[in-house]
Amino acid sequence: MTDNLPGGTFTLGGRTVARLGYGAMQLAGPGVFGPPKDRDEAIAVLRTAVELGVNHIDTADFYGPYVTNELLREALAPYDGLQIVTKVGAVRDDQGGWIHERSPEQLREQVESNLRNLGVEALDVVNLRVGGGPDGHSPVPGSLAEPFGALAEMRQEGKIKELGVSVVDAEQVAEAQSIAPVVTVQNWYNVAHRGDEKLIESLAAQGISYVPFWPLGGFSPLQSSTLDEVAARLGVSPKAVALAWLLHQSPNILLIPGTSSVAHLRENVAAGDLELPADALAELDAIAG
Repeated sequence: MTDNLPGGTFTLGGRTVARLGYGAMQLAGPGVFGPPKDRDEAIAVLRTAVELGVNHIDTADFYGPYVTNELLREALAPYDGLQIVTKVGAVRDDQGGWIHERSPEQLREQVESNLRNLGVEALDVVNLRVGGGPDGHSPVPGSLAEPFGALAEMRQEGKIKELGVSVVDAEQVAEAQSIAPVVTVQNWYNVAHRGDEKLIESLAAQGISYVPFWPLGGFSPLQSSTLDEVAARLGVSPKAVALAWLLHQSPNILLIPGTSSVAHLRENVAAGDLELPADALAELDAIAG
């Protein structure tokens, strides 16, 4: 591994990965439900990502459901040199709804399903998705001792190599760490939504990765306008600017932008090399609500 990987490198679960990874969610159908619009393109996206140096891929058995894991297996197994991160804590109903399922028995079923659909004997990293809240993306206070303890037990059994948490607050991260090592935290954070800055700093000091999702989510019209203006001035897309800003914030931030298009994938990966000038950074820093 070298620092020539997209966005530079950081450690995730004991493995050096490119800071600019790939999120497989958009490979499923509309609403992250059902098969992809173009299966051949989906396979091409995954293989092109690896060709471009991406070696950290985020997925979940509830994407589809099962669709993205099955695509990953077809396109990339046996995953040589890749760090595949999956999530548990939810399932889908027949209409595509997202249903929380976090009992020890339910989590064991989800882990076993991920193992089958990815075609592996042990999962590299498993994130326990905890929160949701009214907006679907925010932490909900409460203990995660039982569900995280169940995953820690499966880690001891060898079904899971490393553990992480998703949609959590700092107290829940600390609680999880009291049960088993945490190698990554995945939360909502972007240029307009910065509630996790202290958590990111704390994780960085511990050598733990932080993976922000929804890089363009939750923007006000004024914030979006400022982002659009900066992007137009630099001659790149607003998403590229948002991703570059995230990489600039802390060395432990790992990105997982998703797309179902090879062309958009190449644009996202190129954001790892985008240098934001000081005036652009100042404008972006000023738009947080």
